[in-house]
Order: sequence, then C-alpha cells, then structure tokens
Amino acid sequence: MGEEDKPEWDDGFFLIDKPAGMTSFAIVRRIRRLLGIKKVGHAGTLDPFATGLLIVCVGRPATRQIELFMAGRKTYQARLQLGVETTTQDPEGSVTATRPVPALTETALTACLRRHVGPQMQAPPPFSAAKHRGKPLYVYARQGVQVKKPAKPIEIFRLELLGYDAGTSQLSVEVECSRGTYIRVVAADIGRELGCGAHLAALRRIRSGPFMVEDSLSGEELFADSGSQMLRLRRRNLAEVLQPAG
Repeated sequence: MGEEDKPEWDDGFFLIDKPAGMTSFAIVRRIRRLLGIKKVGHAGTLDPFATGLLIVCVGRPATRQIELFMAGRKTYQARLQLGVETTTQDPEGSVTATRPVPALTETALTACLRRHVGPQMQAPPPFSAAKHRGKPLYVYARQGVQVKKPAKPIEIFRLELLGYDAGTSQLSVEVECSRGTYIRVVAADIGRELGCGAHLAALRRIRSGPFMVEDSLSGEELFADSGSQMLRLRRRNLAEVLQPAG
C-alpha cells in the first residue's frame, strides 16, 4: 500500500457482511492489510459457514469498545435441517444420526418454538470457541476429547417461524437472543423436542445491538481491488458509533 493510500486516521468502525466459507479472522486480516493498521478486532465471531453482520473495530480507541458491542442483543436467521444430527451440530461436521421426520403442522412448530423462548441455561457446545485452559473447546473436540463447560444464563427474546419445507425437512426461523447464545444448541434442542434430531444448516446474523446487516460493506466489495477506497467511504468514527449504542 503506497503512502497515498494510507488513511489519515488511526481508528474507526466498520460493518462487514461476512460471506460464507470465510473465517471472521480473514475479514480482520484483510482490513489490517488494506489499512496498514495492526490493532484490529471484531465484536463476535461468526463461524466459517455463517454469513452476516460482523462489527470490526480498528485502532486502539475502537478496539477498547469491543466488549460494549458484544453485549448487545443479536438477531439471526437460521435454517435447521431436521432429521439429521452432526458431530458439530452444524454443516461442517460428520453425520452421526438420521431419523424420520414426523408430519409437522405450522401450529405444532410455532408451539415448539414458543417453548424455547425466555431465560435459560445453556452450555457451550464441544465444537465452539469457548476457552478451556487457554485453548478453544474445538481444539480438544478435534482430538476426540469432550470438555464439558458449565451452563451459563442466556435469553431468547424471540423465536419466530419463517417457513417450513416438508419436502426437504428444513425449518427456517428468526432468533433474537442475548450474547453468548449458541444457535446450533438451540437447533439441536428443537430437533430433540420434535423427536427427529436436527442440526444448524445455515446461519445469518442480521442485527447486533443497533447495527443492521443492510448497512454493511459486502465481502465482495471488501475483497475487490477497490477495497481500500470502499473502507474509507464506509468508516464510522467513535462518536458516531457510540451515540446510537448509548
């Protein structure tokens, strides 16, 4: 990056729409390279298969606010594959069980979802970034070691039925939840209650706190040749971002 491409500022916030098949850190790494700033972090990891809103903080003043942004409510759109369970409770794992899916009505599905709304205790799944002795749980899980972490209080504020395809046994829902909620665990719980099992087939974060995915810079724009210019145009400063959050 030439001198003329370097930003005139050393901090800021960016809303990125993360594409599927990419880690959250790959987004951070791209922004570091484009801006020539090492202090870059994100507020809330999205798994590689997931898409949607990623809040990226650049510079020391901005990265100090990461905890604030992670504390906000999150809204996701999720697609569950009923009748199939996997090792990771998502599409990246191996299939561990398949079961027939019963005939399901909209009324029955809505009632099932309603029972999962409210405060509850949830333990981090084995394949997650939750830490044990300084290492993510997925490191142990990949070695065949199952580490059980204590359940923590979370809350599901809203769990709505978006649609159900009986032909593919795929259930689409929208979830509004607190920080620390694992949607894959919610999917597994729903599948267990329906008697057929399930895994999280797709996930998209559409909101985090006051920020919406439609206001994000797309992954295609970020990784285009004009990525540096696009970041300049979409940067938000500290005062602008903290005002709606407060």
